[in-house]
Amino acid sequence: MTKVILPELGEGIKKAIVSYWFVREGDKVKEKDDLVELTTDKAAFNLPSPRSGIITEIFFQEGDTVNVGEALAIIDEEKQ
Repeated sequence: MTKVILPELGEGIKKAIVSYWFVREGDKVKEKDDLVELTTDKAAFNLPSPRSGIITEIFFQEGDTVNVGEALAIIDEEKQ
């Protein structure tokens, strides 16, 4: 299992807002597929999947604020 973590964003940015999920729990994803769109004070960006597998859990909903280092979702590579 792999946690999808909000990475360091640079320039002192410590949090982002979940704008849009491209996937739902139970969806199959491939490595580098876009999972979620996030927005900061300075930009909007898409976070790609670090692994191929199945999205087993999503921790934040659209509109939620996520801090750097927090897990956004879980991918289970064994359930491909």
